[in-house]
This record gives sequence, C-alpha cells and structure tokens, in this order.
Amino acid sequence: MLLPARSRFPAAALPDEVARALGRAQHHVRDPGEAAQLQRHFTVAPAGEMPAAALTRQLDAGDAQGHLWLRADPAHVVPDMHGARMMGHGDTLRPGHDDVVALLPALQPLFADHGLVLDAPVASRWYLQVPADLPLPRFASPEDVLGDDLFSHLPSGREGRRWRALLTETQVVLHTHPWNAERIAAGSSPINSLWFWGAGALPATVTTPHAQVRSRDALLRALAQAAGVQIDGEQTVDALVDLRQLRSLEQLGRDAITPLLAALQRGELRQLVLDFEDGTQFVFMRSQRWSFWKKPRQLHDERPPAG
Repeated sequence: MLLPARSRFPAAALPDEVARALGRAQHHVRDPGEAAQLQRHFTVAPAGEMPAAALTRQLDAGDAQGHLWLRADPAHVVPDMHGARMMGHGDTLRPGHDDVVALLPALQPLFADHGLVLDAPVASRWYLQVPADLPLPRFASPEDVLGDDLFSHLPSGREGRRWRALLTETQVVLHTHPWNAERIAAGSSPINSLWFWGAGALPATVTTPHAQVRSRDALLRALAQAAGVQIDGEQTVDALVDLRQLRSLEQLGRDAITPLLAALQRGELRQLVLDFEDGTQFVFMRSQRWSFWKKPRQLHDERPPAG
C-alpha cells in the first residue's frame, strides 16, 4: 500500500489486532518524500528527476514521444502580507472544458512568443511543449508548494528568470480575464495562475516489480502504463494499491489493513507492505504470528517496541 505520511493521521489507537501485527512486523526507514516513495516502486531510465509531464502526457494524449514536456497546471493563488500562497491547483480546482475554452486562447499567444506550445488535453492537466535545446531549471512539485509561500519555490538563477517572468505575465492575463469573475460568481476559486513542474522527456524504460497498479492518480497510472502492467482490474495479483488520499486512521485500520491481515493468515497473500510517504515501512508476513512475545505498536511510535 502507498500511504501518506503518518503525520496525516490522528494520534489515535489502531484496532487491537492491527496493533499486535504492527508490533510483530518488520520495520524499515527509507528516504522520505513523494518522489522517493514512487522510486521505491518504479525504476525510470535514464535516471534523474521524475519526468511527470511526459509520462502523464503520454497517458492523456499519447503523443509524448520525441518531445520535451512541462506541466503548466491551473492554479489558485492568494496574496498575503508576505507575498502569495498557492491554495489550489489542478484537480482541486475542479476545472472543466469551459475553463479550457475560455482561458487557453488568452494564454497561448503569450507562450507562443517564447517558442512554447500550450494545450490541455485534460482540463486539470495543462502542458507546455518545450524546445529540446531549451535549458530548464529545477521546478518544485505542486504538492510541495501548496499552502506555502509561492515565491520561495520559484525556479532560481539565470535559467529560472525566464520562467519567473512568464509566471508574472500569466498571472496578469488571468487576473484580468472576465471568465474568472464568472467562476467566482458560481462559487469556484478563480484560476489566476499556472504552476510549471514535472519537466522532462518520456523515459526510455519504466519497470516495476508489481503486476498491477490500482490508483486514481494520473502519474501513478502513467507509470503503470509505461511499465506495461495492469491498471486496476481483478484483485488477484501482486498489486501496488494507492491509498495516499486516506486521512482516517479508523479507515486505515478497519477497512484497509484488517481484511488484508486476515487474507495473509489464510495464505492468500505472501506479504503485505505499508509504505508511508515519510519513509516508514512495515512488512507483514504470515510467519510473524509466532512472534507472540513482541508488544503491540501504534502507528506514530517512532521506534520498534522492546522485546
């Protein structure tokens, strides 16, 4: 299971059977962060930054091969006394086809002047096709920016200057666009910025040890497609199950872990791995039922229990 950081769950008690199994499980500490978490399950070649834009472009439009891509997702930015904060992006803004039709034509000439092609095959995922010889700075993932000071995450240096200027010009166009007044009147947040991220070309190869991926997340589905493994489908094969949206400890313990522990004891599973975004991993195996002397453990315990 792919899971969010443990800090996303309340510091409450797990069901007794889950706490006992957690105390007996193998405990590992891996590198934290979303990128490191995905890299534990997918190997992308050539190695480097995850080219999220090219991967999801191939999923969305099937034309990523041979080009350099950058995501330019719609975003909602709120000014504050220190600068501005991103309060929504992509799917969280629930953009629709009407948003694309209204806003894209106003922005496309701006990017065309810089040799960039902007389009949106999916309303929540906008793309820039970038010239292959254009050096790109490092861009921050929107998950790292959300709720934080926007300007502290802007690309730096000479290569970043072009993109900082483009972002400013984009915000001017969107701030004055009448369509955003209609979004506000309808009770939706305005799309008053874009966020550039995920730069790269389609990988030569993507591999994974899993036979199946079950997720609604576009990047995870794109990685599965690139690796040539099943997306969703029957729950009878080794699968990577994406539960990063979970925030309820009760749901995690009762609905997710408990049934799989029962399947593990019946011999229907070889092992169960909980992989948290903070780098914590727990590995459950059937043979651990004999380690009855080990004390129960709660999710937020930092060290394995003694004994």
